[in-house]
Amino acid sequence: MSIRPNAILEVDALERRFDVSAPWLNRLIERKPRQTLRAVDGVDFTIQRGQTLALVGESGCGKSTIAKLVTGLHPPSGGKIRFHGDRDRLQMIFQDPFASLNPRWRVARIIAEPLRTLRPDTPLDQVSARVEDLLRTVGLAPADGLKFPHEFSGGQRQRISIARALAGEPEFLVCDEPTSALDVSVQAQVLNLMKKLQKEMGLTYLFISHDLSVVRHMADVIAVMYLGRIVEIQPTADLFANPLHPYTQLLLDTIPDLEAPKRDRSPMAGEVPSPVSPPSGCSFHPRCPRAFDRCKQERPQRRPEVHNRRVACFAAETTLERIPHV
Repeated sequence: MSIRPNAILEVDALERRFDVSAPWLNRLIERKPRQTLRAVDGVDFTIQRGQTLALVGESGCGKSTIAKLVTGLHPPSGGKIRFHGDRDRLQMIFQDPFASLNPRWRVARIIAEPLRTLRPDTPLDQVSARVEDLLRTVGLAPADGLKFPHEFSGGQRQRISIARALAGEPEFLVCDEPTSALDVSVQAQVLNLMKKLQKEMGLTYLFISHDLSVVRHMADVIAVMYLGRIVEIQPTADLFANPLHPYTQLLLDTIPDLEAPKRDRSPMAGEVPSPVSPPSGCSFHPRCPRAFDRCKQERPQRRPEVHNRRVACFAAETTLERIPHV
């Protein structure tokens, strides 16, 4: 895989498998084979510097596993991850701000920890000044550094998490559902803060979410995942204007529309299949309103001649227009 100009992260044919087999003795007695869960199954994407790429999909589709692969918390089972930068400048913002903050540490110590780890020779007065500056940056007061995490609201705790991530002067942030545990009004405040920081500091985001409406004003590019694979990847405006995959359109139909609250919407049928025993062919075909025989037999790929590798769908190969409601 050649390095693309201005790319900060390149992911190629990425896989992650987990052994979910029963214990050896149980398998022997019950005569059951080993079982493997394909959490990530041949994923590829590129993120440019200063860009936000969002991974979107239902729970269990592999989004958070990709976040852990990119940050090195899990080793890949196959494929490649190329980060064109300093690994020390890659940080992560977690989903639950309360669980990710040490309840026994004061906020100042929490924020200072990355700085002390990455630059242990930094004088204490400089560390303190940096912590105070970061607290102001995320909209908190320097005096808040003396408090413990339980003394803050959920939105304030996430601001502390952002300040901690910024302490190491990152250039790339992996954001794993950073607003899903927050109220809607607080979500908007945190997202606006992240957009502001990205513009001021030139940050790059890999943004994980299950909600297209959350990332609509956050992401430059959206990759839609289903059962461990990217089924569609498009610039945000293009995806909302012309969704190419039936699954993407069904996800868009779940977003409330104040201008047309009673519009006809296609319900999402069925449940997400098990990644331990996925369907043959296209994994979405049991739930797809446009599925035909080929979908049950072959697995579609994102190909250059089909919408410039934007979609993996046999139905989308026959049209360049928006897939209509069925």
